[in-house]
Amino acid sequence: MSLSIKRKKTRRIMVGNVVVGNGAPISVQSMTSTKTDDVAATVHQIHRLEKAGCEIVRVAVPDEAAAQSIPLIKKEISIPLVADIHFDFRLAIASARGGADGLRFNPGNIGSKKKITALVTCAKDYGVPIRIGVNAGSLEKEICEKYQGVTAKGMVESALRHVTLLRDQDFHDIKISIKASDVPRTLEAYRLLSKKTDLPLHVGVTEAGALYSGIVKSALGIGTLLAEGIGDTLRVSLTRDPVEEIRVAYEILRALDIRHRGPEIISCPTCGRCDIPLFDIVDKVEKALMTKTTPIKLAIMGCVVNGPGEAKEADIGVAGGNGVGILFKKGKVVKKFPEDQLVDVVLEAVNAFERESITDKKKDGWNG
Repeated sequence: MSLSIKRKKTRRIMVGNVVVGNGAPISVQSMTSTKTDDVAATVHQIHRLEKAGCEIVRVAVPDEAAAQSIPLIKKEISIPLVADIHFDFRLAIASARGGADGLRFNPGNIGSKKKITALVTCAKDYGVPIRIGVNAGSLEKEICEKYQGVTAKGMVESALRHVTLLRDQDFHDIKISIKASDVPRTLEAYRLLSKKTDLPLHVGVTEAGALYSGIVKSALGIGTLLAEGIGDTLRVSLTRDPVEEIRVAYEILRALDIRHRGPEIISCPTCGRCDIPLFDIVDKVEKALMTKTTPIKLAIMGCVVNGPGEAKEADIGVAGGNGVGILFKKGKVVKKFPEDQLVDVVLEAVNAFERESITDKKKDGWNG
C-alpha cells in the first residue's frame, strides 16, 4: 500500500526550465564540490550529476574569478545553474549578468538593506529567482539575541523578514530554505514556516555529515517533511562525492512513493544460509546501474528460504545457492545458470527490460 501524501499548495516559480512549486514534481538538487573557477573540473562534475539525475545544480561563488566562470560553465551544461552567494552582493549581480538561472543568498551575512536592494534589482532585470537560504549557523546576531540562541522561530523570522524586503520591491520569484544540522530543529522550522507562507520550499538538513550520519539525518528530516506534504525541491547534504547525494535523494523519494527513477534493488542482509558472495554481487550490480533511469524492481537474493519468493515479486529477480542461479521475470522462472554468471545475467536482464519498456512507450505514442 502506498503512502497517501497531500502536498502543501505553493506558488510556482521557474528555475531555468525547471518548474518549482504549485504541485510540480519535487526536483532534486546538488552542489558542486570543485573550485568554481576550475571550469573544466566543475563542468565534468556537473555532467556526472546530470547523468545521476540532478535537476538543478548550485555552485559556490566566493570571488570574482568564480563569478566570471558562470557563463563558461553555463554553456557546457544542460541543467539550471544557481549561484551561491555569501557576504558580497556584487558577486550575485555578476552571476546574474553571466547567465545564472538562480541566486541563493543567506540573509545572515549578505549585509545591509541597501546591498540586498541592489541584488534584488539585478535579479528583476534578468528574470532570475532568488532562494532565501537561512542556516542555523549564520543567523543574524540580533535575532539570536532576541530568542536567546538559534531557534526555529528565529530562523523563520529571519526568512520572512527578507521575504517582506523582496516583496516590498515587487519581487516575487522567491523560494526559501531554512536548515539546521539537527533533525528536530529543521522539522520545527519548516513546519512553522509552511504555515506562514505559500512560497515554494527547498528542504534539507544542512551539514548533515558523512555517509552514514548524513543519510540517516537526511532520510529522517527530508523524508518526514515530504511525508507531511512540505517541500517542493530538495538537496541531500553529504560530506561525500555529490553524486551520492543524488542517489540518496531518489531513494528517499522512492521510499515515499513520490518519484521513481532507476532500479530499486531488493536484497537480503544475508545469514548463515547464504551460499553466494552477495555483498560483492549487489555492489557490482548497483554500481553498473547507477545511471539507469527506467524504474524497475530488482531482487537479488542469497538463499533458498526467502530468495525465490522475493525474486518472484520483482520485475526481475535472481536467487542463488549451491553453485546455481535462477532468473525470474514477472514471477516466472526464465532459466537456470551457473552462479559465477549471476552479475552478467542480471545486467543483461535489466537492459532487456529497459529496451522492452522503451518499445512499449513508443507503441503508446511516447517519443522521448
